[in-house]
Amino acid sequence: MNKFKIASEYRPTGDQPKAIKSLSNGIKKGLKHQTLLGVTGSGKTFTMANVIEKVQKPTLIIAHNKTLAAQLCSEFKEFFPENAVEYFVSYYDYYQPEAYVAHTDTYIEKDAQINDEIDKLRHSATAALFERKDVIIVASVSCIYGLGDPIDYENQVLSIRPGITKSRDEILKKLVEIQYVRNDVNFIRGTFRVRGDVVEIFPAGASENAIRVELFGDEIDRITEINTVTGEIIGLRKHISIFPASHYVTTKEKLEKAIVDIEEELYDRVKYFKENEKLIEAQRIQQRTMYDIEMLREVGFCQGIENYSRHISQRPPGSKPFTLIDYFPDDFLILVDESHVTIPQIRGMYAGDQSRKGNLVEYGFRLPSAYDNRPLNFNEFEGLVNQIIYVSATPGPYEKEYQENVVEQIIRPTGLIDPKIDVRPIHGQIDDLIEEIHHVVDKKQRILITTLTKKMAEDLTSYFKEVGIKVRYLHSDIDTIERMEIIRDLRLGVFDVLVGINLLREGLDIPEVSLVAILDADKQGFLRSETSLIQTIGRAARNIDGKVIMYADKITDSMKKAIDETNRRRELQQKYNEDNNITPKGIIKKVRDIIEATKVAEEDVQYGVKKDLNEMNKEEIKDLIKKLELEMKEAAENLQFERAAQLRDKIIKLQKEL
Repeated sequence: MNKFKIASEYRPTGDQPKAIKSLSNGIKKGLKHQTLLGVTGSGKTFTMANVIEKVQKPTLIIAHNKTLAAQLCSEFKEFFPENAVEYFVSYYDYYQPEAYVAHTDTYIEKDAQINDEIDKLRHSATAALFERKDVIIVASVSCIYGLGDPIDYENQVLSIRPGITKSRDEILKKLVEIQYVRNDVNFIRGTFRVRGDVVEIFPAGASENAIRVELFGDEIDRITEINTVTGEIIGLRKHISIFPASHYVTTKEKLEKAIVDIEEELYDRVKYFKENEKLIEAQRIQQRTMYDIEMLREVGFCQGIENYSRHISQRPPGSKPFTLIDYFPDDFLILVDESHVTIPQIRGMYAGDQSRKGNLVEYGFRLPSAYDNRPLNFNEFEGLVNQIIYVSATPGPYEKEYQENVVEQIIRPTGLIDPKIDVRPIHGQIDDLIEEIHHVVDKKQRILITTLTKKMAEDLTSYFKEVGIKVRYLHSDIDTIERMEIIRDLRLGVFDVLVGINLLREGLDIPEVSLVAILDADKQGFLRSETSLIQTIGRAARNIDGKVIMYADKITDSMKKAIDETNRRRELQQKYNEDNNITPKGIIKKVRDIIEATKVAEEDVQYGVKKDLNEMNKEEIKDLIKKLELEMKEAAENLQFERAAQLRDKIIKLQKEL
C-alpha cells in the first residue's frame, strides 16, 4: 500500500508544528471531534496535509462550494503527487429539480446539464476508494446526497487478468449490465467497441486512456492501456478492474425484485388515490410509473432511476440513503473546511429536499418511495462520522458544543500580524474613505469595501467613478467566470477598489489588499455578526500594511468581540515575532502565468487569427466570434475559468469591432 507522503519544499513553522502534533495525537487517542482554529493566512491547508500524513487515514475533505473545493483539490494534489487526490462535487452545470407548483397547476420537469468532466471525476473518486487506501477526496456538500449501493457497485466490477478463461460474449454482456454502451464509431468515456477478438473499453473514470483486451479463443491473451487519440500503447496491464458507468447499477436479481416492489407500491398508491376520488392523480402515477418499469425491464435503467433507489438497494422505508461516505472504509477521517459555513449547509439540505418532494408525491408525479432518494439528515450524517476535524477562523456554535480538542493556529509562517482596526463615525464617512483610498492607491495597493445593501453598493460605485476612482462592483448576479475575471483585474491593477455586500469573506484572499472598509458596521444582523466581521477583517491580513476601518456611531457586542479577538491575536503574533526575532514579510502571490501566456498563444494559434483585425471583413469576424464562443463554453465545462474569461474578453472586443 502506498503511504501518504507530502512533497513540499516548505516545513511547518509558527504554530503549525504544535497544531499538527496536537491534532494527530487527538486522532490517535480516538477523539471524535476536534477543531483547528486557524487565522487567515496561517497555512491551515498545509497543516491539514501534515495531519493526513501523520495519521495515514483515507480522508474526506468537505468544502461549502465547488470553487473552494477545486482550489483545495489543486493544493492537495501538489502536496500528495504520489497519492490519489480526487474531486467529488455535483456534476450539474445547470440543475432545475423536478417540481410541481399546485396553485398554478405547473409541473416543472427535471432539467439538467451534466458536466462530463465532473462525472468522470466522480467515478474516478469512487473507484479509487475500492482500489487503494491512500485516498483523499475533496467534496462539496453533494457528498451527503444519495448514491448507489457501494456493495453492488463493487460487486459489479468487471475484473480481468491475462490467462483467465472468459469469452468475448461474456465480457460484452457484463459491460452492458454495468451500463457501458457499445459504440464502434464515437469512442468516448463509458463506451466500448469491438473489432474481432479485440475489445476496447473506455472506463467511466478515465481521461484519455482506454483498455484494450485481446483474446485468443476464450482466453484473455493480453491487456494493454492505449491512448484513445493516437492509439499508442502506454503499457501492459497484469490486471484491470472496470467499474460501472453508473453509481445506480445492481444485479439482475435485485432489479427484478425491485420491479415487483415498485409494482406493489404503485398498486397501493393508485388504490389510495381512487379511494380519495383523486382520479387524475391515479391515472398520472399509473402512466408515469409503468413507463419507468418498462424501461427498467428492457435496459436496466430509466430517467430518474434515483427515485427508485430504495427499492433497488432493498432498503426499508425511511432508511438512510447510501452516499459517498458509505464508500469509505470504517477507519476514515473527515476534515470540514470553513466549518462555520459548511456545517449549517449540511444541516439544511434535508428539509428543503423533502419540502419539494411533498407536492410531487401528493399530486401523483412520484411514488412515496421517492422521499427516500434524499440527502442525509443531520443526525444520519453525525452517525456516519468516525473522526472529524473542523477547520475555521471562526468556529460556529455546533463546533464549540462538541469539540473535544481545540487547536489555535494564530502565528503565520510569514510573521504577518492581524490588521489594525480603526472605528470612525458614520458622519462624513465617504469623504474620509476617499482620502484613505488615495493614500492606498499611491502605494499601488488595493481596497475592499463592504456595504449592507445592493443599492448602496451600486450608488457608491457610481459616485466613486464620478470622482475619478477606478472601481468595480461585485454582486451575486455575476457568474463564476466573470467573478474570477474581476478578482484577477483587481490584482493586476486594472481597477483599485472592489465594492460588495457579502462576497468579501471566505475564499477571497488577495495579498494586494491593504485596506478593508466596513460601512454601517454597527447595524446588527448576519452581515455584521461577530463571525462575519472577523472573516471580513481577515481579508486585510495578507498585506504587511493591512488596516481595517469600521464606520459606526456605536460599538455593538459583535464589533467589540471581533475587535477584542483580533487584538488578542495581534498580541500573540507580535510577542512570537519579538521572541523569535522575526521580521514580518508580505505575501507575494503571482497572478497566474497562464493569463499572459494564454493571451499570446490564443490570439495566434487557438483563435486562428492569421491577419490583422483591420484586414478582416464582417463575415470573417462573425465566424471568428462563433469559434471563440464554442471554445469559451468548452473551457468553462472543463473548469478552465480563467481561460474562458480570456476568451470572453476577446469576444467582447471583436463584437465592438463589428
